[in-house]
Amino acid sequence: MKYICISIVLLFSIIAFSSNSYGQDEFPVLEGPYLGQKPPGLIPELFAPGIVSIKGRYEHGISFSYGLDEMYFSANKEDENAAIYFSKLEDKKWKPIQKVNFTKGKKADELHPFVTADSKRIYFTSAKDSKIWYVDRLGDAWSKAIKLDSPINDDDVFFPVQANNGDLYYFNISKMNTYFAPNNNGSFPKVKEVEMDFGVHAFISPSQDYLVANARNKEDAERKSDIYVYFKKKDGTWTKPINLGDKVNSDFLETVPSITPDGKYLFFSRYNEENELSNFYWVSTEVIENLRPKL
Repeated sequence: MKYICISIVLLFSIIAFSSNSYGQDEFPVLEGPYLGQKPPGLIPELFAPGIVSIKGRYEHGISFSYGLDEMYFSANKEDENAAIYFSKLEDKKWKPIQKVNFTKGKKADELHPFVTADSKRIYFTSAKDSKIWYVDRLGDAWSKAIKLDSPINDDDVFFPVQANNGDLYYFNISKMNTYFAPNNNGSFPKVKEVEMDFGVHAFISPSQDYLVANARNKEDAERKSDIYVYFKKKDGTWTKPINLGDKVNSDFLETVPSITPDGKYLFFSRYNEENELSNFYWVSTEVIENLRPKL
């Protein structure tokens, strides 16, 4: 419990934004899914070095549209406010990465974007008020930011993630547990606790058959945080957490996992840069499937 509290304080205290390594006229030509990066195998690879994963800042929380033609992520420098960045495919090329400001300055920081399966809404968190907000797509633009009208926001919360059936998962900071709100025709009138042993930043898989989360490795006090997977049983309950192992986890901090809409890749932040800054890493979800028990 103490570790989770420290992790949340750390997360909120290190969120800000940085200028990009490339200017508008210097941005490289990037084509294909995932900014044209070579897909990783069973060993995590740094994602888009110098383009998305930039030295001297933190990166955490990345989401792609269902068509893999838009990307949103949060990034930061120390002592600055949180910011969400985006890029999209246009004329078969990725546009230069830009900063978005969904709340138009009303909230000094925005983070943890999540693009819904229909790509018509983006959920995100404001670290200043620890609430969940969203914007709706309006043609080629986004609506004004709206605070989610749900009992979800009765508590301090963060890290919204939506399952394909519309159920909304999130971490309840006030209660220090992962919760979800069943989708009720687009609204979320009730909330339920997810019966999992431990973990923060729980991310539900596209097919809803497993979720990943990060937590302290209780078997090794030297390890700061590892990524675990929970598989859903036939009765709807979850297995015990399974550590993803040394090929994914390291002696550094691994946090904020996410699964891509096509179910092929696991993204996460690894705090292995000098001064304990984080970058995005990605790896094939085969590392998860190889751990799936025969239920």
